[in-house]
Amino acid sequence: MRGRILIIILIVVSLAVGFVGGSYFQIQKISVPLVGDVLNRGLGQPKNVDFAIFWTAWNLLQDKYVDKGKLNTQDMVYGAIDGMVKAVGDPYTAFFKPKESKEFSEQISGSFSGIGIEIGLRDNILTVIAPIKNTPAARAGLLAGDKILKINDEGTDGMTVDEAVSLIRGPKGTTVRLTYTREKMPSPTEITIKREVIKVPAVDWKMLNDNTAYIGISMFNGNLDSEFQKIADEIAASKADRIILDLRNDPGGLLDSAINIAGYFLDSNKVVTIERFGDGTEQPFRTSANGKLKNYPLVALINKGSASASEILAGALKDNRGVTVVGETSFGKGSVQELTELPQKASLKITIAKWLTPKGESINDNGIKPDVEVKLTEEDIKAGKDPQLDKALELIKNLK
Repeated sequence: MRGRILIIILIVVSLAVGFVGGSYFQIQKISVPLVGDVLNRGLGQPKNVDFAIFWTAWNLLQDKYVDKGKLNTQDMVYGAIDGMVKAVGDPYTAFFKPKESKEFSEQISGSFSGIGIEIGLRDNILTVIAPIKNTPAARAGLLAGDKILKINDEGTDGMTVDEAVSLIRGPKGTTVRLTYTREKMPSPTEITIKREVIKVPAVDWKMLNDNTAYIGISMFNGNLDSEFQKIADEIAASKADRIILDLRNDPGGLLDSAINIAGYFLDSNKVVTIERFGDGTEQPFRTSANGKLKNYPLVALINKGSASASEILAGALKDNRGVTVVGETSFGKGSVQELTELPQKASLKITIAKWLTPKGESINDNGIKPDVEVKLTEEDIKAGKDPQLDKALELIKNLK
């Protein structure tokens, strides 16, 4: 399972990976041709499904539509597939036409620019999961939880995450207009943001109060494992005797990295997360031998911008070590997507499983709840205050 290609599903618009974390894809190819110009009307049709209404509607359009010459049967087939997939009601299950499929592949590889936000759907509203630190989105003042109402002049009501991503990302130096709202905002606000190529350090650390190592993980990307190993060695050689792990505004990333980082803080063979499939079968993922930081007292920070892989790590530390988690309930992105390559260079992304914490709690929609809830307000941010970190420092002093 770990051999699958892992990406972030809730897309980081402009990073080298998409949202996902805690979510990954297995790329598959199938050779059954799509219906084209009604040449394969019955091929692959499932049993006990009556397609009479579909073909009746199809034939009526062909017979009665006023501009028959404008009917494009391939576009009609793609539209039918897209409607079928959207009817499932899952924001992370999506059909990509050939052009969209190519753009999605570029997005996975990171060959694009954007503004540096992770987005997803919350209560069917396009929502900022996290603005990435030191990116155009963060500098423009976007915050986790902001509701995006318009992208340029297009309303986002009914828009999928992937559709929103295709509108927000674009060439370096170009701009995108976002209309958004947030709690206590008197009216929606419109901002114009210039796109950039975003480079985000996966992790950094510093000393606080002489004996506390503060580790901040921005994203579980391909650089994290090597960077974290270096940091773990530096902490072990420092005067630090306790650790604060900051997972706030971390939209996730690679599952393997979440498992690897958990291994620094836990004994070997501990369950980090469980993958539950639609048929009820489960696959646990466990730590391997490491444990270099397992004896350090630890407090973890999360907020509503913590998603997928960061939620997996927080849940693993909480369930296995009883680590105190401070902040706000995390986003709740805990599903697994499989990407299948279809004929004609189209593709289909399907949610195939959900992530559970080691104690069997579903991360999806529920998120990780903090043991000590502390809000971080917009006023705090403007004043340069961080009551969540202050609480973590207060708690870590008394841990042994």
